[in-house]
Amino acid sequence: MTVVTRFAPSPTGFLHLGHAHSALAGWRRAREAGGRFLLRIEDIDQGRCRPEFEAAILEDLAWLGLDWDGPVRRQSEHWGDYRAALAVLEGQGLIYPCFCTRREIQAEIAAMQSAPHGPADTPDGVPLYPGTCRRLSPQQRADRLAEGRSYALRLDMAGAIRRTGPLTWTDELAGEQAARPERLGDVVLARKDAPTSYHLAVTVDDEIQDVTVVTRGRDLFEATHVHRLLQALLGYRVPVWRHHALLTDAAGKRLAKRSDAASIRAYRAQGRSAAEVRALAGFPD
Repeated sequence: MTVVTRFAPSPTGFLHLGHAHSALAGWRRAREAGGRFLLRIEDIDQGRCRPEFEAAILEDLAWLGLDWDGPVRRQSEHWGDYRAALAVLEGQGLIYPCFCTRREIQAEIAAMQSAPHGPADTPDGVPLYPGTCRRLSPQQRADRLAEGRSYALRLDMAGAIRRTGPLTWTDELAGEQAARPERLGDVVLARKDAPTSYHLAVTVDDEIQDVTVVTRGRDLFEATHVHRLLQALLGYRVPVWRHHALLTDAAGKRLAKRSDAASIRAYRAQGRSAAEVRALAGFPD
């Protein structure tokens, strides 16, 4: 099997050393296996994405010495792919509209805190969505839609798990994992004004692009449980994953786009060579 990896940044800022590490990890993994390395621009957040950041991403990657195979896939050019996948899930009766505002969700969670068994938390400590709109009747949903209210389309997690049964997935570093998508609750897959969310888009993209090894940061390890579930529901092939460690700053904090001092642009402005920056990113020549 041909190894196919990808690097999928969002054009909401300049690349930093953490991005460079992730890109180099995927690139090296593919090149050492004689496979293919793909570049995807995850620009579904049209309010924050900027063309100048996309141009900078392409320039910085090329400066680092990375090349990619085939054309760049931009998510904003493929809304139809995500709508088609969403339609499959809707046909399975696993999608429901959620009309709750963030304030309403927080209020219900707060009210539940006093219950003997309060709301469960996601792995990052955020309380799970309590399923308020999952309990609406078909007529109540129709009335709210007719009123033109904003909504998010959520996955009925319990129904989805019943449909697939137990699942597993494999990380090249951590080994075989029992899928536990319920840990993230009824995740949002789309919104009234956006035909996809990260969870749905990345799953669809990896299938369409024939990705066989998903290389990305350890911070997305928990999200993989949901992606494995979506693959099963949509009848997709199952890749393997490789969740690499995250780079941190001197204080031990994960690098972020707002950390301009660690941006590739800043190192270039300092006169650092590409080889030096690759070494700083954990990939010495």
